[in-house]
Amino acid sequence: MDLVIRNARLRGEKELVDITVTRGRIESVGPRLAGTAREDIDAGGCLVSPGFVNLHLHADKSLLGERMRPNVSGTLPEAIEITNEFKRAYEPEEVARRAGRVLEAGVQNGTTFFRLFADVGTIGGLRAAQGLLLAREQFQGLCQVQVVAFPQEGILRDPGAADLLEEALKQGCDVVGGLPWYEYTDADAREHIDICLQLAQRHDLDVHMLVDDTDDPNSRSLEYLAWKTMREGWEGRVTASHCGAMAAYNDVYAAKVIDMVATARITISVNAHINLVCSARTDREPRRRGIARVKELLARGVNVISSQDDVNDPYYPFGKPDQLEVALMMAHTAQLTLPHELEQVFDMVTTNAARAARLDDYGIAPGRRADLVVIDAPSVHEALRTQPPRRHVLKDGQEVARATLARELRRPGAPRRG
Repeated sequence: MDLVIRNARLRGEKELVDITVTRGRIESVGPRLAGTAREDIDAGGCLVSPGFVNLHLHADKSLLGERMRPNVSGTLPEAIEITNEFKRAYEPEEVARRAGRVLEAGVQNGTTFFRLFADVGTIGGLRAAQGLLLAREQFQGLCQVQVVAFPQEGILRDPGAADLLEEALKQGCDVVGGLPWYEYTDADAREHIDICLQLAQRHDLDVHMLVDDTDDPNSRSLEYLAWKTMREGWEGRVTASHCGAMAAYNDVYAAKVIDMVATARITISVNAHINLVCSARTDREPRRRGIARVKELLARGVNVISSQDDVNDPYYPFGKPDQLEVALMMAHTAQLTLPHELEQVFDMVTTNAARAARLDDYGIAPGRRADLVVIDAPSVHEALRTQPPRRHVLKDGQEVARATLARELRRPGAPRRG
């Protein structure tokens, strides 16, 4: 036995348990387990969760906010324009350094699995992808990383992008990205989806697209993506991020599309904090929240997740990154604040996200991978409410991060200790 975590509080369990780990896998889970290990961690009644999973992070753009000009409109088109100014001069090593700083912070906050989006197109070529592939290599042992080949400028409206996507996959990218709604016409959007599914089938890879990330109710590429997913037998292997136009659909059409999404087993990543900032910029008051219909998706059984998306870049000036903060933002934006809804929100950055990534060995049970985080709180509610430190973060049974915090309230005139 290599490691034991004692006095751990698990979701849904009243009694504290011990978790033993051998050769990177959970060996046993139960109260007051006998035996000794080379390393012993006392969780002290704190919540122990599987590591957080972040499936949508534009790490190639991360931290450009430290040196970019301001996005004075706060809109998506200006964010793309600012990003392009940097992409033309990207160097893979510099991309890897910025991405590495973000990955390091994410691991410290308990994230053990990342899906990083790399812009691939004629403006930046393959340099962003090569940078994130380098970061993937550098962070082996600290976290698991997938790289998405993502056509930020579209495919049909960026001639040459399709060939570059193919080459990015050959160089090691793990997931086929897409941005169908950004094409000029509905026909091009459908062809965009066709090309992405063809690439996915040719390389036997999953698909993760940014879909209908607009306030326009006429943007309806999600419907075709669901149909195409079913037609090609790719159910359970497709994730669609944002889908904000869904909020502007009429109720009848929205119900139809949600049913198609559920039937196609498409995961929807609702990155609430980004949509709150980027969507509805041209609305008059009251402004829309700009997110997909989360409660309707959940009611239909759709796998809904939430992700960090951006960290101090032309699209979003904040981001730690911290999936626990992301979950709190989702609770506010989607009004998921009842006790059972808080559990649903926590699922969106843990079990639901792991299901979307098809991580079959995820969770706290014998035989599962020992990717774990000890959260300095006794429950999901308190973890979301207080956003506490992550006491310990484990990857494959090895501690890769820890946090200590000493706080003291000193009343005026009280004697000092120590």
